[in-house]
Amino acid sequence: MTIFEALRETHDEQRRLLDMLLKTEGDSEPRDDLFKRLKESLTNHAGAEERALYIPMMEHDMTQEKARHSVAEHHEIDELVEKLETTDYSSPGWLAAAKQLEHLVTHHLDEEEQEVFQLAGRVFDDATKQRLADEYLKDMKAREAA
Repeated sequence: MTIFEALRETHDEQRRLLDMLLKTEGDSEPRDDLFKRLKESLTNHAGAEERALYIPMMEHDMTQEKARHSVAEHHEIDELVEKLETTDYSSPGWLAAAKQLEHLVTHHLDEEEQEVFQLAGRVFDDATKQRLADEYLKDMKAREAA
């Protein structure tokens, strides 16, 4: 498995969680459960992805700028998640912010899959892609266990 395949699995899970979250209503247990699962997935994924993909990308001139851009998008996503945490689940603003989060996350994932992965694929050899996948999966397991 390559780093790109490993990341895509988490991306697909996040798309499913976002889709289900936007179908929830008001101050409900499903909304609370899905939001907490999504938040945990986004947080763990961002941390593990930055270590396993973006830091190695920053060592190459060709991929440095794209890696920095993606890290900046992680911070934007974090800020929106924090906004959702401090907004009442039943307020109309919550769903609007959740839709904004879906847009931001989907844009970020699509950009990674269509641009970042291709660029990184040109600077990493096959052995590196597999090693980075192992590092990412190990890091994700540790974060989920914590």
